[in-house]
This record gives sequence, structure tokens and C-alpha cells, in this order.
Amino acid sequence: MDDPAKNLPEVTDKKETSIVNPDYQKNSFFKKGIHLMADEKLEDAVKVFEQILRLDATDTDTLLKLGYSKFHLDDYAGALQAYDKVLDIDVANSEAWNLKSLVNYEQKNYGKALDCVEKAIESDPTYGMAWYNKACYLSLLNEVPHALESLKRSIEIDVKNAKRAVRDKDFTNVRIEDGFKRIVEVVVLESIRQGYHTVGAIVWTTFISKIETEEALKKLLEKGMIIRSEKRQGLNKIDTYDLVPELANKVGTEKKSLLGSTRRLPSTIKNLKEVSQAIQTTKMVIEEEDTEKLTKTFDSFIDPAKLGGLMIDQFLEEHREIRLLKVRIDEKGKEYLKENKEKILKLFDNLEITVTQKLARIIF
Repeated sequence: MDDPAKNLPEVTDKKETSIVNPDYQKNSFFKKGIHLMADEKLEDAVKVFEQILRLDATDTDTLLKLGYSKFHLDDYAGALQAYDKVLDIDVANSEAWNLKSLVNYEQKNYGKALDCVEKAIESDPTYGMAWYNKACYLSLLNEVPHALESLKRSIEIDVKNAKRAVRDKDFTNVRIEDGFKRIVEVVVLESIRQGYHTVGAIVWTTFISKIETEEALKKLLEKGMIIRSEKRQGLNKIDTYDLVPELANKVGTEKKSLLGSTRRLPSTIKNLKEVSQAIQTTKMVIEEEDTEKLTKTFDSFIDPAKLGGLMIDQFLEEHREIRLLKVRIDEKGKEYLKENKEKILKLFDNLEITVTQKLARIIF
């Protein structure tokens, strides 16, 4: 479930906390609603979110969660009403457009679903799930070339969409296309990289059929991306597959053992250290309140030629936030920076913690 609930902090003086934080009651209700969603008590969650909206009818986060809850209760009209209210407040809200597309999808209104998801992508071109959904709708409308193009874009943003696609019945219309077969090859290659070296293991981890797996392995061998060896298993010999050394060195590998997985990812360590250094520089510029210099430092996180690709791959939410901050500061200048300075610093503090944790997991 989105936004997993966290334990509420212990409060010793509720009255004082409510005075200090005027949103205390609303925040408490919201966390309660998230807990209920996580426990699949959706009717109760709806009641809580509706309570919040009586306090603040323009709370878009609550409206999105209300719509999501009603959607899973099959109240499609109620879900659409909630999403439309979000769009009345913020017409460029990509999440609302994407969720609205899913309602139309469930009602088999694929043309309307496509219109909605295209608006989500217009608002946020890096929204990988919206690109994925667009590919599904196009496939169902038998727009095969455009479906493959959108699917490839979603995979460029998040490679996990490749694995999702090979199991998705919405792509029945495109499975025989060479473009889709190349996506299957990507999934098989990733499975080998993660340490699954036999046909059986690849089928088990990817849910791709044995025939498709064997066809993908044949193509990867022809392209010189993998090598085949024989391994004795009892009285029998079975084929095993590995990345060619050059590719393994480039993308890194994971080797499975009884103790878990060990990683060899030198390029990832280097990239994460670059992100960490960029964060330090950015925090210093924020303290200086130099808006012109700050928007330039934001570019290092956004530009695909710099850290943009890594940010999209590993820190997509933070990437979106930084892009939005750049737009806001460009529009509103130093006044906006001063008013939101603590919030912006907190964003980069949290990003720094996440980067440090990732580095620690890789190194140790």
C-alpha cells in the first residue's frame, strides 16, 4: 500500500502539542487513515479522510487517499469525484491524472484512460508508472508501435517495469513483436546479473515461460552478452549462464550464497559519493541564500548528463522535489527560498541519510 503508516510519536501533552502545531489534529487523522488503509479497512479509512476534508477541503494528499480508498471499494464515481477535486486545485497534479486513468481503465474506457495518463506525463515526464500505464492502454487499443515506445520509456526510468511487463496480460497484443522480445531479454539479463544462472532459476524468478527464456538466452548468446558453461548436478550436466566479463565489470554483479547476496558495484559507489558531495555543496548554497547559484546546483541533480540519470533510477521522489523547487525558486526568487529554507534543507538532509545508508549496505 502507498505511504506505509508509521507509529505515532508519544505525546505527553496533547493540548500543548495542538497549540504549537495547528495541523496536529489533521495530521493525526491522516496517519490514522493510512493505518486503516494498510489494514485494508477501507470503509473506515474513507470516514477518516472525509473528517479531514471537513477541516480542510483543499488537502490534496487526503483527497488522493480518499479517491484511492474508494477506487478499491469499487466506488468509481466517488474516486473520480475525489481526483477531480484535486485537479480543480492543481490541474497539473500528475498523480491525480494517473489515478484517474486507472478508474477509466477498470471501466474499460481505454481511450479516456489514455487521455488522462497523457496529461500525467505532460505534468511529469519522468513519471515511470504513468508511462507504463500508457503502454498498457495503447496495447489494449492495439496501437502496438506506440505501446512499445511508451513501455521502453517506462523501463528507462525504472528497469523494474521490464519485469512487471513480462507478466502483464495487457501486453498480449505486443508479445510477438521484436521490441517486446528485447524487453524479455533485458529481464533475463538482469536475472543473470542478480545471480540466477540456470533456465529453471530464471523462469522461477521472472515468471517468464521456459520457451521465452530459452529464446532470450539464445539471442543474448548471439549478441555476445552472456556465456554458456556446463555444470555437473549429480549424474547430469546442466547449462549455466553468466554475463561476459566486460559487461559484468560495467554493470556490477550480485552473487548469491547461503549467507545472502554480496555485491560488486564500484561504479555505484562512485556515483553515490558524487551525490553526497553535491548535497554538501547544495546545503552550503542554501545557507548563503544565493538563488541564482542554487538553481545551478539543482541542475547537477536534474541534468541527465550529470547526476540526473542516477537520481531518476534511485531517488525518483527526491528528483521530482528538486525539479519542483527549481521551478518555484525561478518563479518566486529569494522570498520563496527564505520562507521554505528549513523545509529545503530537511529534504537534502534526508537525501544525504539515504545515500549514506545505501553506501553502507554496498561497502559492508
